[in-house]
Amino acid sequence: MSYQEAEKVKQGKKSASFYQETLKESAEFRKTYSKRKGIIKAAEMPWEESPQGHIKHVVNQKMNTRECALDMYQQVLDPGGCSGKHRHLAEEVFFVLEGKGYDLHWDVKFELTDKYNWDWEKEPKRYEWEEGDFVYIPPYTTHQHFNADPDKPARFITATSRMLKPLGLDWIEQVEAAPDFKAKVQAAKAKVAKTKPSANAKNKKSVRRK
Repeated sequence: MSYQEAEKVKQGKKSASFYQETLKESAEFRKTYSKRKGIIKAAEMPWEESPQGHIKHVVNQKMNTRECALDMYQQVLDPGGCSGKHRHLAEEVFFVLEGKGYDLHWDVKFELTDKYNWDWEKEPKRYEWEEGDFVYIPPYTTHQHFNADPDKPARFITATSRMLKPLGLDWIEQVEAAPDFKAKVQAAKAKVAKTKPSANAKNKKSVRRK
């Protein structure tokens, strides 16, 4: 009995040049890679008021640096303040540059049946940290950072791997926005609402036109 796949392989008329394109793309990457920045000055690192909080990007995929594996940023927590709450499949490590505080971690519970089943602990674990400490956050653990000092800011530098993204595991979820970010969003919405004409005002204008 002949192997049926031998007949199936003859099917189809589509053609492609994927391999040739890959060779060209590789050559172009090597040519442009040498032009990427290998040193990023502090003034070149962009700030972002993000749902996770006040952060300064050190290395990011969108910054076009020579670093191709890690995303890193510094985060500043105001006195007595906290970050947003989020989770991601990439494990995270951070080093405390100044200040003191603590993390709350809600570890993930995972079960694989005919689909992925994710759940998180109801009660978080608390981890104290201070200047000079290294903190590890496991994959997909929901976490939040808190500054325990009511008078001084806290600051740390954090790193995550971007290597999971091409594997189809680009999972990051913002569970709760940082308080400052939520306040700014609410203020922006209130400002927009004030500039929009009310329904009564619209009706009055339409009556006048008649």
